[in-house]
Amino acid sequence: MSQSIVDEIMFLLDSFFLGAVITCVYDSFLILRRLIRHNMLLISLEDLVFWIACAVSVYYVLYEENNGILRWFAVVGACVGMIAYKKTLSPWIVCGVSGVLEKIFCVVLWIVRFIFKPFAFLLRKAGVGGRRLKRKGGRTAKYMKKKLTACRKVFNIILCKH
Repeated sequence: MSQSIVDEIMFLLDSFFLGAVITCVYDSFLILRRLIRHNMLLISLEDLVFWIACAVSVYYVLYEENNGILRWFAVVGACVGMIAYKKTLSPWIVCGVSGVLEKIFCVVLWIVRFIFKPFAFLLRKAGVGGRRLKRKGGRTAKYMKKKLTACRKVFNIILCKH
């Protein structure tokens, strides 16, 4: 084979690999979204950053491999790489990694709850006493407010007479 055909085949394989890597990176965002709930604004920002990074990486590959010239077989190679990865490895990776990370988070959460269980017990007991203090404090506050209002009225009457 001539060197130019080998170069074109290597460029096609690089495009295929780039498509698979882009989809793999997006799967990491999907795993993160499964573990931590995101609102629409955060999802939009993540997608914006992702697509900007994709555009830069595609431009870099085109610039390095093909002097910045867009070739349709490179686009097709990237699309085929994305589809091949999405249909073969992606479901197992996303479900497997997110499942393992969820289990790890559950174990860590159980350990943290076990460690802080005595502190939670003390806080609950203090909460019962705290509610009593709050009730008594509320009654005292109402009483003080009435007395201060009465004093203020008397003070206003004295100032207005003279």
